[in-house]
This record gives sequence, C-alpha cells and structure tokens, in this order.
Amino acid sequence: MSKIATTAPFARTWQDISQSVNPRAMSKVSRQRRLAYTLKFAGAASVLAILAWGAIEIAETMGSNPNKLGLADSGPPLKAIALATDGVLDHTWAERTLALPKNATLMSLDLYALRTRLLANGQVKAAVLTRNFPATLAINIQERSPVARVQVQVGAAPPRALLVARDGVIFDGKNYDPAMVGTLPWLDGVKLVRAGDGFAPIDGMDTVADLLVTAHDQAEHLYRTFEVVSLARLASDGELVVCSKDIPEITFNTRDDFFRQLARLDYVLDLARTQPDKPLKSVDLSNGLQVPVTIDTVARLPDPASAPAPDNNAFSLPRLTNIAQRDF
Repeated sequence: MSKIATTAPFARTWQDISQSVNPRAMSKVSRQRRLAYTLKFAGAASVLAILAWGAIEIAETMGSNPNKLGLADSGPPLKAIALATDGVLDHTWAERTLALPKNATLMSLDLYALRTRLLANGQVKAAVLTRNFPATLAINIQERSPVARVQVQVGAAPPRALLVARDGVIFDGKNYDPAMVGTLPWLDGVKLVRAGDGFAPIDGMDTVADLLVTAHDQAEHLYRTFEVVSLARLASDGELVVCSKDIPEITFNTRDDFFRQLARLDYVLDLARTQPDKPLKSVDLSNGLQVPVTIDTVARLPDPASAPAPDNNAFSLPRLTNIAQRDF
C-alpha cells in the first residue's frame, strides 16, 4: 500500500509572507491613545493660530488706532513735531495742517489720518509719519516742485494763480519766493477738469517740464523771456508753442531734442538783432534744421510820407540758409 505524501509549498523569502493586517486587530487602548494624540496636535495648532492672529491684530490696532487698546491716554503729552522736507514747507505749516488736539499723546495719534491730511495738499508728494518715543512725532515730506503757473477761476470767484508740477498736479503753493514764482511761465491751451475740491492733473506736463528745465539749465537767457506755453497743439501735432518777450510765437517739436532747438532759436535771435527794425513775429523750430521765420511788418510801420512801404521779404538772415551746416 503506497502512501501519498502531501508537502506544503515552501516560502522562499520573507517577502512571500502576507503582510496584511486587519485594522480591527488594533486594541481598544491603542485606538484611544491614537485619538488622544490627534486631539492634542489639533489643539496645539489652534492655540498657535489664535496667538498669531491676536499678535497681528494688536500690532495693526496700535499702529492705526491705539484708542481701542485703551493706550490713547498713556504716556506724556506730545512735546514736539520734527519736520524734515526737501522743499519749502515749514513747522508752522505742519502744525496748522495737522491741527492736533491739546494734550494729545503720541499713542493717541492716528498716523494714517494725519498722513491723509498732509497729502490733501498737492504740494506734498509723499509723507511718512513715525512715533519717536517718548513724545515726538517725526514727519518726513517729499514736495513737488512747480514748473509753470495756471490761472483758474471757479464760478463768480476772482481768478487766482495756481502752480503746476511736472506730473501735472495743480496746487496752491505755500512758502515759495514770490520772485521765483514770477519767473514761471503761464500755461495756455489746457482744459481744467474738477476733481473733488481741486483739479485733475494736466496731461503732457512732463513734456512741458522737459522743455522748461532744459531752457532754464542750458539757455537761461532764453528761459527768462518765456511768458506763456500753449499745449493746444501738443496732443494733435506734438508741438508746444511758446510766447516770449521777444517773439510772439515760437513752435517747438516735442519729437526732437529740445537743446538743439534752443540752440537754433538762439542763433536766429542773434541774426535778428542785427536788424532791430524788423522784429520777428514767429519762429518755427518744428522742421528740423530748416527754421522758417515771419517778420512783423505791422508793428513798426514807418511814416508813409517819409518812407516807402515795407517789403514783406525785406528781412533777410544772410546766414540762415547755412544753418544746416552748423552743429546743432
């Protein structure tokens, strides 16, 4: 009688052994321990989040409105305002503009609201306010510089002169030297648009400022004669028209270098001075090296009984035809 031997399959490595674990095999104590660990971790994370949020809220409140923390009355009364500026505004102007209450403390000041008051004046371009403990408010101001003037009349009020900066902002200048303000050219050919209590910025003033600053720095003798700058043809033709004490109409091309155009204007004026009886009516610098001029033949007409009628083409600039050969 033969016997049949049954042999179980041989597991060659430990990896062949099933590694599945039944979750239900975890004991009740282990499950409680795991749940307790999860709850502790979630609680700690929540506490940290609440502390971080509270710190942020306290910092923002102290910076904007310390009254909410009950700190407004703490500390000594404000003793000084330290003003630093790159312009002409002074300490008296700062005190009047801020209008701080008597016996105010440093912590009671709403720095955001005070900054808004300063920036309401168009002369102030930027302002930074800082608490310097124990009782000093530090103010650092960056001012706009005027490049031109504009005459404004609102309703039945009398006209008044306002200043215009390079960025087109219109403002009522404070503490400027009247002699300096008197040298600024007037603007013409602009349409002012109301914006709140003031006016919207004037477009194209950066180009006007480039012309005026170049003239002031490189040809001051010409700049001193500029009286009016018209922007009427700036948007349509890219031209600025200047009325000076010597010439009623000088046309500049905004696409060409202003320094070269001023050099050509200076050259034309030198030639015109050789014939003072034939004043210039207009000079057109917008055509590059060719500079057309017009003679004012009406302003100084001679007596018909003593002199012949003037010839419209009598004014000649002998070197004007060679102007292209000069290094402008």
